[in-house]
Amino acid sequence: MNRERALLRHVGWPLHRLLLRVSGNRVGLRRAGDAGLGMLTLTTVGRRTREPRSVQLYFVEHGSDLVVVASNAGDANDPAWWLNLQATPQAEARTPAGALRVRGREATADERQRLWPELVRRYARYDHYAGRAGRQVPVVILEPLE
Repeated sequence: MNRERALLRHVGWPLHRLLLRVSGNRVGLRRAGDAGLGMLTLTTVGRRTREPRSVQLYFVEHGSDLVVVASNAGDANDPAWWLNLQATPQAEARTPAGALRVRGREATADERQRLWPELVRRYARYDHYAGRAGRQVPVVILEPLE
């Protein structure tokens, strides 16, 4: 890992998580081109530890559902949060509008075909990540339970 990535990992992301937590997901680090994306905190149950695990993700609204991408920044492996969600689909999503209980599932082929172009339009790096990952990057639908 190069020095910049190490600095981002050990300083930038913890600061980002703190900003999101204290602002109720209203303030965080944003990049140009993130138009139309919100930021949520997804809390899953660890598949091995059974302990709560939280991660910040970009999302788009699709009707009453929230849509996220399990890109893992283009890594060949699925992100831990997605593996956790597959083991225990119930989770909590905290957005600027508040917290809600959700059930996560992978988009069907038809849903993915409709959603992927919109996700890439809003955040072009998803296409880059998908090409680098060497796997089909899951599009995940978070359906409200309440």
